[in-house]
Amino acid sequence: MAHAVFLWHMHQPYYVNPTSRTAMMPWVRLHAVKGYLDMISILDEFPGIRVNFNMTPVLLLQILELAEKRVHDLWMDWARKPAAQLEEHERLAILENFFKIQWDNLVKPYPRYWELLNKRGLVFDAQEARRELRYWSVQEFVDLQTWFNLSWCGYTAERLYPELLELKKKGRYFTEAEKNRVLDVHQEILGKIIPLYREAEKRGQIEITTTPFFHPILPLVYDSDFAERCMPGRQFPSRFHWPEDALAHLKMAVQQHAELFGKPPRGLWPSEGSIAPELVPLMQEAGIRYFCSDEENLFRSLEKDPAFKAAGVDHLELFQGWQVEFGGASVQAVFREKPLSDFIGFMAAKNRPEEAAGHLLHHLCHIAKALPKQKGVIPLILDGENAWETFPDGGQGFLRALYAGVLKEPTLETSTIEAYLALEPPAKTVHMLHTGSWISSNFDIWIGEDEENRAWDLLGETRGFLQKQIDEGGLTAQQREAALLEIYAAEGSDWFWWYGPDFSTENDALFDDLFRQHLKNAYTICGKLPPSRLEEPITAMRVAPLYSKPERPVTRELTGRRSSYFDWMGAGCYIAGSEQGAMYRSGRILKRFFFGNDIEFLYLRLDPVRWENTLVRIEFHGRTPGVIELSHLEKGGPGTFVWISTEGKRSQHEGLVSRDVVELEIPLPLIGLNGDAAVRFQVKVFEGGLERECYPERVPIEFNLTRGEYALEHWMV
Repeated sequence: MAHAVFLWHMHQPYYVNPTSRTAMMPWVRLHAVKGYLDMISILDEFPGIRVNFNMTPVLLLQILELAEKRVHDLWMDWARKPAAQLEEHERLAILENFFKIQWDNLVKPYPRYWELLNKRGLVFDAQEARRELRYWSVQEFVDLQTWFNLSWCGYTAERLYPELLELKKKGRYFTEAEKNRVLDVHQEILGKIIPLYREAEKRGQIEITTTPFFHPILPLVYDSDFAERCMPGRQFPSRFHWPEDALAHLKMAVQQHAELFGKPPRGLWPSEGSIAPELVPLMQEAGIRYFCSDEENLFRSLEKDPAFKAAGVDHLELFQGWQVEFGGASVQAVFREKPLSDFIGFMAAKNRPEEAAGHLLHHLCHIAKALPKQKGVIPLILDGENAWETFPDGGQGFLRALYAGVLKEPTLETSTIEAYLALEPPAKTVHMLHTGSWISSNFDIWIGEDEENRAWDLLGETRGFLQKQIDEGGLTAQQREAALLEIYAAEGSDWFWWYGPDFSTENDALFDDLFRQHLKNAYTICGKLPPSRLEEPITAMRVAPLYSKPERPVTRELTGRRSSYFDWMGAGCYIAGSEQGAMYRSGRILKRFFFGNDIEFLYLRLDPVRWENTLVRIEFHGRTPGVIELSHLEKGGPGTFVWISTEGKRSQHEGLVSRDVVELEIPLPLIGLNGDAAVRFQVKVFEGGLERECYPERVPIEFNLTRGEYALEHWMV
C-alpha cells in the first residue's frame, strides 16, 4: 500500500505598508473566506483522510494582524465607506479593483455583477472611468462594494452564514447594512482560521509545516553566488552573503509556529522548494527534521552521486523518503511528484470533478502497484489557495471525489509526512544535494535579470549599512531588532518574483514601493536619512499586451513548415504563458499561435511543443458561434478539420496541413464573417479526454478582420 501525501501550500506576501501599518492588498482576507476556510472544513466530511498544510509564517502574521485589527485594511475601508460619501479617487479605486476576481466563475454567474463589469468595461481605463463617473449611481456602487466581497465567500462560508446565499439570490439593490454584514462575516472568518487548523492538527488529521519566515529564497540569502551553480555564465549582482539571516528566518518561523500551534514544526517547505546543501546544518540547528522539494532537484542530486550515476537513476527512486547529509548534519526529505501535482493546480478545474479525480486516482494507483511491495510515498505538493477560483464550484466537487476515491482504493492511504517517515525511515542517502528551486531547478525567476540584480544590490547595500551600525554599537536592542525585521521582510522572494520579465501584474509598482520602503525604514530606524537612490523605482513601467493583433492582411499557402519569417509577418500572435501571474506552470503542450486573414480565409498557425494523443478545439464566439475540432494530429501533411455548430451538427472541411507546425485556412463564410467584422476565439488543448490548456485563459482573442482595401489605405513609397 502506498502513502498518498497531499501538501497544500498557503502563502501570501507581506502586503502591509510598514510605515502606515496598512494592508495595501486584500488577498489574505479574501483567501481566508474562500480557500483557507474551505480546505480545512471539507476534511470534516472525511475523518479518515490525512493531509498536510504548509502555512507560511508571513501569512499567519497577516491573518493575526487583520483578525485583531492591528493593521488597517485599505480595500475593506473602500468597501465599508457609505457609497454616498465616496470621494472621486475612492470611486475610481473601486471601479479599478473590485473586478479583480475570476470572471467566469465569480462574476458571470451573477447577472448584476456581470452587468456592472460590462458597464465599466472589460479593460479599465482611468481617464475614461473618470469621465463616466457621473453615470454611476450610488446604488450601483453599493452593489459593487457588496458583490466583490460577497462573491469571494466560498462554499463553507455560505454554509456557516446562510444569509450570504440569500444575498447572492437577491442579487441587487443591496443596503448599506447588508453590505456591512458581508464585511463583518469576513472579519469573523479571519478569527476562525488559525484555531480551525490548530484543532485539526490536535486531533491528528493534519500536519502543519512551515517556511522560512518572510518566504525568502534561502540559498540566495545565505550566498547569492550559489546561483552560479545552477545558472552558470549569467550576470549576477554583487555578492549577498548573510548566512545568519538565513538561520534567523528559520528560527523565527519555528518560534512563531510553536506559539500558534502548541508545538514546533517538524517539516519545512523551503520557499519555492529552494535548497542548497549548506542549508542542511541550519535546518538541523533550527529543529527541522525534514524538508520537501521538487523531483528534479532529487534527480539532479542523484546524477552527481557516483553510486547512482553508474547504474542510472530509476524514476521510482522518487517514491520514498531520503536522508540528506552535509557538513556533519543530517535531515530527512521527500520530493514532489511533478506531473500529478501540476495536474491538480492547472488542469483539474478544466474538467468535470469526477473525471479529474478519476484521472488522478488512476495514476496514483498505477504508481502504487509499480512500487516494490507496494510500499512508498507519492508526494503531491502544490499551491493550496490560488487554484480554487478556477473551479466553477470552488473545488468542492473535485476534492470530495478525490478524498472519497482514496478512501475506497485498497492500494492507497493518505498520511502526514511526519507519520510516513516514522513508519518508513529513509533507507537511502543524498550526499550531493543539488542547489535550485522547484521551478526549472534554478533561481532564474529571482536573480540574474537587470531589475532583479538591482534589487539585490540595493538590499545588499542596506544590509551592509545596518551591520555597520550594529558593529559600531550605536543602536539600542529595540532599534536593532526593528531594523533587522525590515531587512528580513525585504529578503522575501515575492518582490523578486515580480521584478524582471518573467511575471507581471497590475500592481508591479506597488510591490516595488513596498520593497524599497522596507529598505528606507532600515535607515530611518537607525536615525539616518535613506539614500536618494531608494526613491527611484526599480520596476519599469510596462503594460504588455496579452497578444499582438494583425497589422496587415495575411495570405498563406499552407505548408506546415516553420519557413520564412516573412510568411507570417504582420499576423497576430499569442504566446502561451503570457498570463502567468502568482502561479508558475511548466510542461505546456502549445507554445504559441499566429492568426490573420485575407478577403477569403482566416489563417491560423499552431506551434505545439508536442502533439501526440492531443485534440485541439478552436472555439469561436460572435455572429456564428461554433467549434473547429482537430483530432488525431500527426506530422503527416494535408488533412481535414471538423466544424461543429451550436446545434451539434458536424461537417468536415479541407484546409489543414500538419508537419512541423499546424496550419489552417478557414473560409470566412463558415464562421459567419466578412468585411471588417470582429473575430473572437479561444484555443483549447485536450489530452487523454481531459482539457489541459486554454488560451487565452480569461477572455478570447479579439480583433477586426483586415479589409481588402488595407494595402491601398496604407500604401507608401
